[in-house]
Amino acid sequence: MRLSELIDGIYREPLVFSYRNFDVRTISCDSREEQTDGLFVALAGTKLNGEDFIKDAIAKGAKIIAKQGETRKLKNVSIPDNVCVLDVDDPKYFLYSIGQRFYGNPSDKIKSVGITGTNGKTTITYLIESIIYAALKRCGVIGTVNYRIGDKILPSKNTTPGFLDNQRYLAQLVSLKVEYCVMEVSSHALDQGRLEGIHFSAGIFTNLTQDHLDYHKDMENYFNAKSLLFRNLSSMAVSVINVDDDYGRRLCSLTKSKLITYAIDHPADLRAQNITYHLSGSQYEIVFPEGMIKIHTRFIGKHNIYNILAAFAWGISQGFAPECIRQGIQNLTYVPGRLEPVENGKGIFVFIDYAHTEDGLVNVLKALRAVRTEKIILVFGCGGDRDRTKRPKMGHAACLLADHSIVTTDNSRSEDPLAIINEIIAGFTKRNFEICVDRKEAIGRALNLAQKDQIVLIAGKGHEDYQVFKDRTIAFNEREIIEEFLKE
Repeated sequence: MRLSELIDGIYREPLVFSYRNFDVRTISCDSREEQTDGLFVALAGTKLNGEDFIKDAIAKGAKIIAKQGETRKLKNVSIPDNVCVLDVDDPKYFLYSIGQRFYGNPSDKIKSVGITGTNGKTTITYLIESIIYAALKRCGVIGTVNYRIGDKILPSKNTTPGFLDNQRYLAQLVSLKVEYCVMEVSSHALDQGRLEGIHFSAGIFTNLTQDHLDYHKDMENYFNAKSLLFRNLSSMAVSVINVDDDYGRRLCSLTKSKLITYAIDHPADLRAQNITYHLSGSQYEIVFPEGMIKIHTRFIGKHNIYNILAAFAWGISQGFAPECIRQGIQNLTYVPGRLEPVENGKGIFVFIDYAHTEDGLVNVLKALRAVRTEKIILVFGCGGDRDRTKRPKMGHAACLLADHSIVTTDNSRSEDPLAIINEIIAGFTKRNFEICVDRKEAIGRALNLAQKDQIVLIAGKGHEDYQVFKDRTIAFNEREIIEEFLKE
């Protein structure tokens, strides 16, 4: 796109004539990306300043640099004569404006649904994806496990990508004539404006329980960040909200969009009733304004009933036939790292789950307890450089709901793994735990302890295939580790 067209009405200062017809090939705010004939926007971050990387961007081929206005002097940067500098008042606003224009305002050409809440986001994206395919339509998915753009499966850097990545992915889906984009929406992304320029056709709220307080400081800030998705929906959009959750009930009055509620225990537009749990799945009825439908699913646990209710409600809002929605739900047999079973010939039941919050751990343990009375052996830890206050709470939940816990390392990052473990075990009120710092050894220990018909739950990392320490990141695929131990 010609530079003059890209910045018309956005950058109001005179543009050097020789650059008016310059063909901008890329836009970036990350100097590590390809910059050939590109426009690099230097943003001020919480820890780093983009101006410190202008030199790197130029070295990679950037020909246009946008930075904070003339009042700021560039340090240790010599701008070559063939590079144009744009002094802008607000680099972030400038980036958001040109980013949408560069990618052709893709959000206006695709139906985007955003799923937010503490737990359940990933499972709901998989359910909605399956419903869309059952309706013989196409979708892209952006979430915690990966980004699925057409036939490409890209590794997930964050639950919700950055602003430019979002615009780029949406534009790719539009070019492929894909009708829907299903996105997990994190509180960090909402707070940091990464969803700017996306006009969601629907938003789904799952629940809100303690998490990310290292970032948000308190639950009210956390809620306010989540609520931005619904506050910004248009009157033509749809909000699908869990009204069994206290924060969900608060959300209902904060959006001007059309409202669809779901619940198990409170009155709502969609409700589940006559619920039966088995270790092999669940059965229940969904009652909705147009009638009732029976659901048989491989997913177990009350938390998964909420997830299915949310996906079903969204499908109804899109005009999909109830039978088509049911087929999509029943076609999905598991979600990576979400109560994912590991089959074996030893007669024990082994599950991998991403539960890394108190509420997530409680939900999963209760789901297993509801369908099995035999012993539950739990392996879990807590991530380093994250909310420390949830550690003893997770320990207490494990103490109450698991028969025996092996407390181990998660992604300890810059923290001492044993220090994290000590904060976890402070929540135990009885000695039904042991410590095994090495996570692989902890998994082996749990499998050796388990007897026929007992349950082993490996919680915290789920789909992740790595483990992060202070000085390194190692490959760590829990399914492969479990299968290796079971063979032995």
